Amino acid sequence: MRIVFMGTPEFAVESLKILVENKYHVVGVITMPDKPAGRGHKLQFSAVKQYALEHELPVLQPEKLKDETFLTQLKELNADVQVVVAFRMLPEVVWNMPPLGTFNLHASLLPQYRGAAPINHAIMNGEKETGATTFFLTHEIDTGKIILQEKIQISDSDNAGTIHDKLMVTGAGMVRKTIDLLAAGKTDGVDQSQFISNETDLKSAPKIFKENCEIDCSKSVNEVHNFVRGLSPYPAAWISVLFPGQTEKTILKVYETTQEFTVHNEIPGTMQTDGKTFVKIALKDGFIHLNSIQASGKKRMETAELLRGMRL
Repeated sequence: MRIVFMGTPEFAVESLKILVENKYHVVGVITMPDKPAGRGHKLQFSAVKQYALEHELPVLQPEKLKDETFLTQLKELNADVQVVVAFRMLPEVVWNMPPLGTFNLHASLLPQYRGAAPINHAIMNGEKETGATTFFLTHEIDTGKIILQEKIQISDSDNAGTIHDKLMVTGAGMVRKTIDLLAAGKTDGVDQSQFISNETDLKSAPKIFKENCEIDCSKSVNEVHNFVRGLSPYPAAWISVLFPGQTEKTILKVYETTQEFTVHNEIPGTMQTDGKTFVKIALKDGFIHLNSIQASGKKRMETAELLRGMRL
């Protein structure tokens, strides 16, 4: 079976790797164009391109997926199936090209958490389990027929980074299993409507922007704790605080928190610190302790370390 693989970030590399290492016939890799990065604005390869070049796989990097030159090159690869892992929305002329179709690996249990940030939103919403889905691409994003699903548990100590890594490995195995099923002609997929009892119960996973990452101090301790976990380590929740003796607020990225449930009379959003070991924020049902933080222009550090440097 001739396979074209489409993906860009590290999450996708594991799926490409499992195909290459198990001698599947990957005839081409499609990834995003190189982008300038760092202080020198040098062009940086995507993680998928780097892996593909190391294993001498043909790479295409179209600016536009409807470009005639790209479509001609893609047709010449003569793929039986196309695999998409963390890439971009494909036009029909691309996903409808191979005879066995195009399938995507999505990091949620579809139809829940359709969208660009399923891992983040599942944790932010306090879910106890999530998973991955392979499904056939169709016109509406993340709505095609489901091929395989596998669940994983979300523990209290997990954050977006740890679940990303777990699903990266789980998903890679699912990609391999899905290709084997397609090669054997054993799947037509299951319509997502069979998993939906009420459309209003569906939770979405839209793209996350910096302005969406500010901690809302009107929320409960548990809600804020899950919010931080769901955005850690990237893009990271943030809060603006005024330290004692300072005239301007400091913006802190927050990576780890602990919960303190207690009755108090503080106004939600009020910061407390002893200037040496802790910073905590008052919420309606207790306090949230900021344990691992990053101030502008500084590295991520434990709160006590940051406070020592500030000499409050």
